[in-house]
Amino acid sequence: MMILGLVRWMQPVHGYDVRRELLSWSADKWANVQPGSIYHALRKLTDEGLLRAVSTEQVGARPARTTYEVTAKGVDEFESLLRAQWWQLHEVPDPFVAAFSFLPAMPRDEAAAALRNRANLIRAGIESMRASLESDWVRNSKPVHVGWMFELWLARAEADMAWCGRIAERIESGVSYLPASIEQAAEWSEWKGRAAARDNNAK
Repeated sequence: MMILGLVRWMQPVHGYDVRRELLSWSADKWANVQPGSIYHALRKLTDEGLLRAVSTEQVGARPARTTYEVTAKGVDEFESLLRAQWWQLHEVPDPFVAAFSFLPAMPRDEAAAALRNRANLIRAGIESMRASLESDWVRNSKPVHVGWMFELWLARAEADMAWCGRIAERIESGVSYLPASIEQAAEWSEWKGRAAARDNNAK
């Protein structure tokens, strides 16, 4: 979607300029668009009939550059992908959630410390985003709606950071993680015993 949209916006356009524009948006960080995959994606979209190669030219010893335009089929595909993202809710897999589901396997002290460290890392990211909004933003005349995206990221990051602090406090308070029926199960008692032994060894 990102590449189709940019070609449609900038056409006719070289792959180099598409890559440069995406990197200027930091799309490699928030849209999972890897710089090394952009030229491959352009060729693949061309093979699928979504883009057309208008011309290829070479200046001196520089690598040849192909100019692209979007086809009518590509316009339809872009608009379909665009609306799918606007009108549907997509959950992004987060490895941390998978790890957090095994919270009882972590010693309490380590789990609380890890959450506080996560909060500190998020805080550093928030400060970096705010610095971008306050300085680089105006200098580079970024579109207003991109600033609104930063507001969304900041709100999510602040909520995540606050959650880490709350859960760390609950863990440190000694609150039980599991319902009584699971707490009393033989399997859990054995697991808890091993975890307690690790805690004692760590101390």
